[in-house]
Amino acid sequence: MRRNKEETNETINRLIEVARGYFTEHGYADSSLEEIAKESGLTRGALYHHFKNKKGLFHVVLESVQKDVAERIETEAAKSEDVWEQLLLGCIAFVAAAVEPQNKRIMLVDGPAVLGWETWRSMDEHNSMRLLHGQLQIMEEQGCLKPGSIEAMTHCLSGALNESALWIAQMPDYEQALADTKVIISNMLNGFRS
Repeated sequence: MRRNKEETNETINRLIEVARGYFTEHGYADSSLEEIAKESGLTRGALYHHFKNKKGLFHVVLESVQKDVAERIETEAAKSEDVWEQLLLGCIAFVAAAVEPQNKRIMLVDGPAVLGWETWRSMDEHNSMRLLHGQLQIMEEQGCLKPGSIEAMTHCLSGALNESALWIAQMPDYEQALADTKVIISNMLNGFRS
């Protein structure tokens, strides 16, 4: 029984990995379930056994991308002991990770279009926004922030970061746009200092 569960998990992880590659390279609309199944070494029926449809597979792939980005935020923020530096590093990590080729199309373009804004936003709340909220709570408890609603601050910052990522993703000079955004994020966060 345990071996069957391990094999199932391996199969699902392989499907997600292959589908992520297809969705990154071809986009949701031009990715074929038949090709994904074939490259995964499965039949299309086996793919449908694990995922209800293409949208269901894409949902799981987007969750995987969101989790990877959240892990990146945590890793970058952990490079400092200073709460302000952690916040800045985490915010920059989010934007930088969101616009990377393996994430950009799935997370910023197809995610909201395929799954809808509410689903996409809910996934963001469970990953990156959750981390942002947690960091701001810690900072509020330590008296590092100007008085104000942590909920409102979280949503305002998250909205700014998401919009920045969307803007950078469309810029021909990605590196310069990212560098400019880092400066603006730093200036914006300094406005919240107590």
